[in-house]
Amino acid sequence: MFESFICRVKSKTRKAGLLLGAGLMLLGVSSAQAATCGDTGAGFDSWLASYKKTLQSKGISRSTLNKGLSGVTYNRKVIGYDRNQKSFKLSFDEFYRLRVNNALINKGRRLMKKHNGLFTRIENEFGVPREIITAIWGLETGYGRGIGNMSTLRSLATLAYDCRRANFFRNELYNALLIVQKGDLNPSQMKGAWAGELGQTQFLASSYIKFAIDYSGDGKRDLLYNTADTLASTAHFLNSYGWRKGQPWGPGTSNYGVIRSWNRAGVYVKTIQIMAEKLSN
Repeated sequence: MFESFICRVKSKTRKAGLLLGAGLMLLGVSSAQAATCGDTGAGFDSWLASYKKTLQSKGISRSTLNKGLSGVTYNRKVIGYDRNQKSFKLSFDEFYRLRVNNALINKGRRLMKKHNGLFTRIENEFGVPREIITAIWGLETGYGRGIGNMSTLRSLATLAYDCRRANFFRNELYNALLIVQKGDLNPSQMKGAWAGELGQTQFLASSYIKFAIDYSGDGKRDLLYNTADTLASTAHFLNSYGWRKGQPWGPGTSNYGVIRSWNRAGVYVKTIQIMAEKLSN
């Protein structure tokens, strides 16, 4: 009986030890996972130092990493903007009034006339009408006036570390560094919106790599300051998603679905559609 008691004690002790060990292992895994992202800037520097090795293993050169990420710090403002996106919760009427007015429409019409030759060339090559391209150009940055002044690489590094959408922004950070590595832009030029969008029509870095084209023939794909590159690249994006030349773009059409590939928010898609129609009048 005593021996049986001892066996039971030993058995319980072993089980407790196994449970404790398993608990510690789980704690260790959780801690390791937590170290890969953060909701504050506390671990950002150590994470970035480690993540540079991952980027290098994916083909980003040490020289590019030094140029693009040296001295980059966590940006609390970016996290604040990410947590406070209210405009897409507005009704269409509210959103449209906020973003479009007669001055924007009239300027768009003037720019279509000014760049008539360029638009004609783009329409012939990609099939996307100038009104759609101009509506996107106007809505995104007021025709290039508001491309943003936040460091793209700092914003993307911050969001790549933040736990909310880490994987998405790690891909964008990688592509932003590819832009530097390919020689299209240098880090000091890469200033844009808080979520890393670049240029006069606000391309994500991954879209920049896929769809940006050198339409001016100067050897670089510059969507920040080169109007020809900007407009042609925007048309190239829409064409690649299946734009049907000469077809309407209203709700229920294939082209309306293509506009959704630009921005999934319903109010934004409808705003592009309505603004483009007004530009054509």
